[in-house]
Amino acid sequence: MQLVTGARALRGFADGFVSVLLAGYLSGLGFSPLQVGAVVTGTLVGSAALTLAVGLGRWSGSLRWRLLMACGLMAATGLGFATATAFPVVLLVAVVGTLNPSSGDVSVFLATEQAYVADRLGSAERPRAYARYNVAGTLAAALGALAAALPDRLADATGWSLTTAQRLGFVGYALVAVAVASLYRRLPPDTPAPEATHTDTDADAAGDPAAGQPAAGQPAAGPGRRRALGESRRTVLELAALFSLDSAAGGLVVQSLLVLWLHLRFDLSTATTGAVFFAAGLLGGVSQLLAGPLSARIGLVRTMVFTHLPANACLAAAAFAPHPGVAVGLLLLRALTSQMDVPARQAFVMAVVPPDERSAAASITNVPRSLAAATTPLLAGALLARSDVGWPLLIAGTAKATYDLLLLARFRRTPEHPTADAATA
Repeated sequence: MQLVTGARALRGFADGFVSVLLAGYLSGLGFSPLQVGAVVTGTLVGSAALTLAVGLGRWSGSLRWRLLMACGLMAATGLGFATATAFPVVLLVAVVGTLNPSSGDVSVFLATEQAYVADRLGSAERPRAYARYNVAGTLAAALGALAAALPDRLADATGWSLTTAQRLGFVGYALVAVAVASLYRRLPPDTPAPEATHTDTDADAAGDPAAGQPAAGQPAAGPGRRRALGESRRTVLELAALFSLDSAAGGLVVQSLLVLWLHLRFDLSTATTGAVFFAAGLLGGVSQLLAGPLSARIGLVRTMVFTHLPANACLAAAAFAPHPGVAVGLLLLRALTSQMDVPARQAFVMAVVPPDERSAAASITNVPRSLAAATTPLLAGALLARSDVGWPLLIAGTAKATYDLLLLARFRRTPEHPTADAATA
């Protein structure tokens, strides 16, 4: 778990850095706000396609092997952004690569790591474990956002153009991929702990837990082979549909676009916005540590909903902020509770599916965070190109609140600690 958490922290730093750097870098290349939105859309579409392919495919390789392959693609992505200048080429690299325009994780890494960790922990332990995992990534992303001011200082110190200095940041992104790969190489084989061989549903309880055997009629699902969805299909698809709504709304306000809005509306510099999102990352990261204790008291679904609604209200209100201090204050208030749903959501998905369907379930429920989100950054870019009013923030806050209420209505009575798994936790 420590190696996975360390890898998440390194990737979080790189994601936080490039998410703040991206809009300014592309603008320096001469791209319009609409083109910036198109590149952001491309990154999300590509992540969705790759996550689906890895999660639903019957791969013979282990989870560890998939993570190493993703690191190779991450390194190629950084080098591609560092060398490409023409819009069609940059867009192609965005689609086929792993670049993340958000401070959160929307990549193939996330689904694979979630399944890897879930194989080793019982349902009662997962919310806290996922919280630590997410906090590492969130705090590192905050440091990355703060570090986004380094290219400005480098340009001032050397006399280089800002675009040249920012280009080196993408070379750094590729080097982080090498460091992450070195951690993944030290992971033990994908052999689930004895506890994780138990199923999370009563339907799977017919197997032989002691021997780690599947129920009659079910295929073996060792570390090299994981089946796609079976009995959990309906639940996972319902969750994916709801997550799609939340993700589409989130695509309007990914960090790169919030940076662009703050610049267009209040003329805030990259260094200033980097500091803002550093503070937001710290608040969001620390708050996730409360998700485990809170979910133990009120449940996973209620934790997701009751912490998310206030954050969405702040986001919608920020659209009408008359002063940069007010806008920044509302965004920081949003950060206090906007991430507490993340470990609860991850734990909930892992609890309601059988162990051998976790990889597929993680992929399908995480894909909306990139595929559905990919449908809206272009719209946000178009809105910002016409007006600096925060319409994307208002639309996103309203849609996200709608998602919260629908999630509560559908899943508030769903068992969150199935009998078979709880007995072994």
